[in-house]
Amino acid sequence: METVYLGIVIFLFMLAVFDLLVGVSNDAVNFMNSAVGAKVAKFRTIIIVAAIGVFAGAVLSNGMMDIARHGIFHPVNFSFYEIMCILLAVMVTDVVLLDVFNTLGLPTSTTVSMVFELLGGTFILAILKIVGDETGLLTLGDMMNTEKALSVIMGIFLSVAVAFIVGTVVQYISRLIFSFNYKKNLSWTIGIFGGIAVTSLGYFIIIKGLKSASFMTPEALAWIQENTAMLVGGCFVIFTVLMQVLHWCRVNVFKVIVLLGTFSLALAFAGNDLVNFIGVPLAGFSAYTDYVANSNGAGIHDFMMSSLMSSAQTPLIFLVISGVIMVYALATSKKAKNVIKTSVDLARQEEGDEMFGSSALARVIVRRATSINDFLVRVIPVNVRRWIDGRFNKDEIILADGAAFDMVRASVNLVLSGLLIIMGTTMKLPLSTTYVTFIVAMGSSLADRAWSRESAVYRITGVLSVIGGWFITAFVAFTICALVTFVMFYTSFFGMFAFIVVAVVLLVRSNIRYSKKEKVESQDDVFKRMMSSKDKSETLALLRQHVQETLTDYVGFCEKTYVQVTDGFINEDLRSLRKAMNATDDQKKMLKKRRRKEILGLRRLPITVAMEKNTWFHLGSNSCEQMLYCLKRICEPCKEHVDNNFNPISPDCVKEFLPVRDELCKLMERAKVAISQDNYEEADDILKKGDDLKNRISALRKQQMNRMQEGDNASLKASMVYLNILQESQELVSIWRHLLRASRFFQGDYVPQEVSMIALTEER
Repeated sequence: METVYLGIVIFLFMLAVFDLLVGVSNDAVNFMNSAVGAKVAKFRTIIIVAAIGVFAGAVLSNGMMDIARHGIFHPVNFSFYEIMCILLAVMVTDVVLLDVFNTLGLPTSTTVSMVFELLGGTFILAILKIVGDETGLLTLGDMMNTEKALSVIMGIFLSVAVAFIVGTVVQYISRLIFSFNYKKNLSWTIGIFGGIAVTSLGYFIIIKGLKSASFMTPEALAWIQENTAMLVGGCFVIFTVLMQVLHWCRVNVFKVIVLLGTFSLALAFAGNDLVNFIGVPLAGFSAYTDYVANSNGAGIHDFMMSSLMSSAQTPLIFLVISGVIMVYALATSKKAKNVIKTSVDLARQEEGDEMFGSSALARVIVRRATSINDFLVRVIPVNVRRWIDGRFNKDEIILADGAAFDMVRASVNLVLSGLLIIMGTTMKLPLSTTYVTFIVAMGSSLADRAWSRESAVYRITGVLSVIGGWFITAFVAFTICALVTFVMFYTSFFGMFAFIVVAVVLLVRSNIRYSKKEKVESQDDVFKRMMSSKDKSETLALLRQHVQETLTDYVGFCEKTYVQVTDGFINEDLRSLRKAMNATDDQKKMLKKRRRKEILGLRRLPITVAMEKNTWFHLGSNSCEQMLYCLKRICEPCKEHVDNNFNPISPDCVKEFLPVRDELCKLMERAKVAISQDNYEEADDILKKGDDLKNRISALRKQQMNRMQEGDNASLKASMVYLNILQESQELVSIWRHLLRASRFFQGDYVPQEVSMIALTEER
């Protein structure tokens, strides 16, 4: 029996390793998004700074593991078996849940997930124990701490409201002081700003990052608390002078602030959130050692866990190993970069590829905000508006190469996050590090006018999605862990083993899927270069390349899918038709994203060039969309026909159709090659043969209609589907001919307006 539970404890530690890996990937957004978004240094340098902070925080922490031992449940009323069920269910749920959020690229709170998992597992066992208690003396309050759940929920609301308002106001004031061309306004303000920032971060390191370190005695903490005003005042004077001197020595003070802020948040994260990753396994290990040493023959259902009421004494080796794993995860995790990318993209200064779509609530918020803005424009005096607009002149923005926002905003993000977390700690408000850092970044981006009317609805949808994910985390963590605990409690070792296998399989499957997804969704380097280029001619060249790749891809996709659909109908392959339908839907979503990117590129061109290219761009883009609709109109009747097991198409129809299909695919392939190689010498020949093919398909249509009128076909339903294929095939030829012509003129030089009109109306 003891051997079995030793195996469970070992597996808890194995899950803890996974939890550290996926947890750090998720929480990396807390302390790295500002440094990465502002490009204050190379990514490797940022990683090194954050890694030092993470390792120091983990090792200096005394492992505040009490929340996992007795912060949620009262162990004196639970047996060894019940505690092990709860702890194993928590770890299985936590690892899988965090990995799902990381894969989706959404930041969530490891504190919320662990607390609500513990609550879920404890709640279900408490209910079972109350129901089975013959004395009727046990109550829910005897077994679980419901106040903790309420404090965490309150923390979500406080984090969102306070952080967003403060982030917006402080960033707005900071921008008025420094403007986007901040290097012109640093004469004396930088010293004061740097003094405030470094003093705040230093105080944050002491109060939030090192308060649990072994060398921080109660006496030292009491002395710091008694002399806070003197310490803060002295540090402010010293650091103000130091920052001003560094500025005179041509040191970028903002870089110092951002890197110090990254270090301080990483230190605090590791020191305070380590319990979220290894607290549960350590509680299980402590319970196991207590049972082995003191059970004296008592059964696993009878030995109560009163020993967990004492404070944890975490061995240093566990802290060191945890620190090493966290540093490794930080340096190697691709999912960490994915989560950081979500936060950075939502706060990006310039327009670009938006990760999220549009939601009804976001549209309502944007409309209301626009109305308020219109009212303020009418109320504020013209001179004041001009002065404010001058401070927010984006044409003067100073951005590092590839940066999403400037160093002023990055500094404000980090300093404010630290200050708000300190305030929450002092006032005993449970502010989440994840929530504070993310929402401050969103508020500061709003104040910086990064959310234009063209992108606001997408950004707000993204923020709402992340916030919604936080509440979903709490609900899902509570529910799933309660269910897993319930099953484990009644199935004993079999259920435990089954869930262990399920957790491992889900983790492996998730990582395999993520790797495949990452390969498919490769980074769009052409778009990034196009959006960052200041040279209009280079922007045009990159836009041409991007459009060329889009048109080539969609012609190739339509050719392949057309064959797949028609083969699926002829061979009655339902699976192939379903795959074609799903692939077409995915391509429609992808086309929408590509089209938005290319419109953003078109806006960056000189107005005369943009007007010239606009017609041909939209003709090509609309042609891609129409090809997809055409494929769907072919696929849906075919899929319905095969799914209902109706009679197949006659061999005579197949025999006459295949040569036409082969000719159509051959011409589409030639068109694709012409577009991809930007060589249109054979375009006229391709267009002519396409016109001839349309006539051939038209003849087949008339022939098929005559057959149907004469009643020669065995199956009217199959004949109707075949007629639809011919009609849509003829339409498909017209569409890709439009697309080839659009690509030809878009990639070429100036086209006279009369030629444009002739080209557009030739086949209408």
